[in-house]
Amino acid sequence: MTAVPTVITSRDNPLLKRLRLLAHDSTAYRKQGQVWLEGDHLCRALLARGHRPATAVFSESFWPQAPHDLRDAAQQIVVVPDALMAGISGLESPAGVGFVWHLPAAVTPQAGAATVVLDRLQDPGNVGSILRSAAAFGFGQVFALKGTAALWSPKVLRAGMGAHFGLRLIEGLLEVDLAGLDVPLLVTSSHQGDWLHEASLPWPCAWVLGHEGQGVGAALTARANGFVRIAQPGGEESLNVAAAAAICLHASAALRAL
Repeated sequence: MTAVPTVITSRDNPLLKRLRLLAHDSTAYRKQGQVWLEGDHLCRALLARGHRPATAVFSESFWPQAPHDLRDAAQQIVVVPDALMAGISGLESPAGVGFVWHLPAAVTPQAGAATVVLDRLQDPGNVGSILRSAAAFGFGQVFALKGTAALWSPKVLRAGMGAHFGLRLIEGLLEVDLAGLDVPLLVTSSHQGDWLHEASLPWPCAWVLGHEGQGVGAALTARANGFVRIAQPGGEESLNVAAAAAICLHASAALRAL
C-alpha cells in the first residue's frame, strides 16, 4: 500500500536543505551516508537491483501520475512544489521524482576478482562511463585511487546510469592497497605493449586506466604485469579514456566467452 505523502512547502525544511547539498556537492555523500538519485532512470535502476530508497520525493505536478512502482518504493513519501523540486535539481530539466538512498556498508577489496582500477581520473563523465562498461562486461569490482573523481558524486551517478548498484566500489585507495588483488595488472598505454587485438588476455585480470592527461602513474606502471595498446589506423594520437576502457573490457569479455 502506498504511504500517505508528506507535503513540504518550505525551502528551509531540513530534508530539502540536505537534498540540495547532496545534489550539488560532489563529496557530501561521504558525510551524509546518502545519495540523491534524480530521475526515473536512476530510480528504476535502483529498484531493478533489489534495493529500496529511504525516501521518495515527487514534484507536485508529477505525483498524481506517478507509476505505482515508484509510489510504493519507499516508506517515506514527500511531495514538494515544482519550484522547490527545481531548486533541488542538478539537471537542466528537473525530474519529477528522486530517491534518497542510504549508501551500502563499506566493502573490502576482493582478491581474485575481475577489477577495474582508476588512477586519478578527473572527469566525472569518464568515470561514470567506465563504471557502465565495467558492469556490462563482467568486471564487478572497481577501485578508485586517491585523486580520482568521487565515485558517488551526482555527476558520476548520472553518467553511470545505474551501473553503481551492481558493482563493488572502493575509493580512496593507494597503490600499495592493490598488493592483495592477486590478479594480473594490465596497463593501457598509447605507445608500448602488445596490440590488444593480438594479445592473450588473462582472466580474471585488473585493467588499470590512468589520468586523462598524464596516464597511469609511475608506481602503478612499475607493478604492471603487462602493457596493452589499441590499434588506431585512423591516426589519432590517443583515445578518450572511457572509449579505451570500453574497448579493452569488451576484449576481455569476448575472450572469456570463447
